[in-house]
Amino acid sequence: MTQDTREEKMQVGGPRHHRPVRSFVLRAGRLTEGQQRALKELWPLYGVEAGENELDPGSLFGNDRPLIMEIGFGNGEATWQMAINEPDRNFLGVEVHKPGVGHLLLKIEEHGISNLRIACEDAVELLGRRIPDRALSGVRIYFPDPWPKKRHHKRRIVQQPFVDLLARKMKADGILHLATDWEPYAEHMLGVLNASTAFENQSQHGEACTRPEWRPETKYEKRGERLGHGVYDLVFRRLPDGERRE
Repeated sequence: MTQDTREEKMQVGGPRHHRPVRSFVLRAGRLTEGQQRALKELWPLYGVEAGENELDPGSLFGNDRPLIMEIGFGNGEATWQMAINEPDRNFLGVEVHKPGVGHLLLKIEEHGISNLRIACEDAVELLGRRIPDRALSGVRIYFPDPWPKKRHHKRRIVQQPFVDLLARKMKADGILHLATDWEPYAEHMLGVLNASTAFENQSQHGEACTRPEWRPETKYEKRGERLGHGVYDLVFRRLPDGERRE
C-alpha cells in the first residue's frame, strides 16, 4: 500500500489559489478489463461521488454502526479483509489510484461485502469538507509514503495540521492506527502524535505497539520485511476533550 498513489493535501484549509503541497506522486496506472467493468458497474453501488455536501454516514450505509476510515488503501487487500472480519463496523476507504479502486470493487462483489464504501478523492479535502465532526470511530493509515529525502519531508501526510483535523473528526475514544516499515518515519509520526494533546499512545512504553489483530498483513509489508525493514504499528486513542493532555 504505497502512499505515492495518494492525493492527500498537506495544507488543511487556506486560500484556494495557493498550490498545495501533496503527499503523493499520482500514477495513472493501467486498468484491467475487470477493473474497468467494476468502475462502470460497481462504482454506482459502492462508490461515494465527489462533491461539496457533507456526508451522512447513516444514509450512506443504512445503519448507525461505528465508522472507520482507511486513508490510502492501495489495492484494498487489507480493506476488504477488515470489512469482512469486523461486520459490526462500517468502512470508508479513500484512494485516488483507480486500478486500486477497481480491484477493491471486485473484492466487494466477490465476497458480498455490504459494510464498505469507497471514495476516490483527496482524503484531506474529504475530511475537511464532507466528514462531520465527531463522526469517525477510527482512522487507519497503513504504509504511507515515508518521503525519505529531507527536502520532501513536508509531503508526509502525518503533520500537526493533519492530526488536528483528525482530532476534530474523530469521536472520543476513537482509535488512530498507523503502520510503516520505515523507522525514521515511525519516529516522525511518534513525535507529531506525542506532541498532540488530543491523542494518547496506547503503547505502555510510548513507542510502537504489536500489530493489532484487526490489521491484516499486507504484500507491501511482506516485501519490506524481505528487504530487512522492521514494521511499526502506532496506536493512539482520541482523548475526550475533558481528558486532553497538558
